[in-house]
Amino acid sequence: MLEIKKLNSGYKDLRILHDVSLSLPVGKISVLLGPNGAGKSTLIKSVYNLADVRSGEILFEGQNITRCPAHRLIRMGINYVPQGKINFSELSVRDNLLLGGHHVKDKNTVKKQMEKVYDKFPILKEKERQKAFSLSGGQQQMLALGRAMISRPKLLLLDEPSLGLSPKLVKEVFNTIKTINEEFGATILVVEHNIKSFLDIAHHGYVLIEGRLMADQDCASLKTSEIMKKVFMGQLE
Repeated sequence: MLEIKKLNSGYKDLRILHDVSLSLPVGKISVLLGPNGAGKSTLIKSVYNLADVRSGEILFEGQNITRCPAHRLIRMGINYVPQGKINFSELSVRDNLLLGGHHVKDKNTVKKQMEKVYDKFPILKEKERQKAFSLSGGQQQMLALGRAMISRPKLLLLDEPSLGLSPKLVKEVFNTIKTINEEFGATILVVEHNIKSFLDIAHHGYVLIEGRLMADQDCASLKTSEIMKKVFMGQLE
C-alpha cells in the first residue's frame, strides 16, 4: 500500500526527517507517535507533497508518488485531513461534504455516503445549509471526517484529529476512524497526541524521535515497549 524508503525531508533549509523507512500494513489503522518536533506531521506532509523531499522514495500500490501533486493523489484514493483549518469556510456544510465525492463517478454512492455521514453526525444534517466557518471546532472535525468518508479513500492520512476536542467528541472521532477502516477497508495513518486512547483502536504503531524512526511494531507490543516507557512516561497510565 504505502511504502516509504529512506525519506529525508523538511522545509527549505531545515531538514526534519532522516532516512525514515516504513511500510504501512494494508487495511489497518497505524499511529505515528513521538514528542513535539519529532517530525510526525512532516512525514504525512511529505506524502502529500506539502514538505520538501530531499531524497528517498514514497510508493503507493507500487507506484512512485514522491512529489506527486495533490489532485493526482486524490484521484488515486489518498485523502489528507490536516490540523487546523480543514474545511472550505465559505461553503456550506453540505457543499463541503459533496466535495468529498467529486471524484466518485457513481452519484448514488455519494448520496448513500451522505446519509451515512448524517447518521453518524446528526449535527451536520441540522447545520447542512450553514457556512462551515460557523461550526465549532468539534463540528469542523466531524465535517472533515465526513468528507473523507464520502471520498471512500484507499489511504487516509489524519494529523491530530482529536486536537482541542472534548472527551466525548474524541470518542466519536475515534469511532468514525474505526468505521472508515472497517466499512471501506481503508488503510489509515494517524498522527495523534491522545496516546492511550488511540493505541486501543490502532493496529500498528511507529515512534519518531528527532526525525528518526525508533520503533515499528504492532500496538499490543508497542504499549509495553521500553521506548514507550521512556518517551511517554505517565501518558500510558
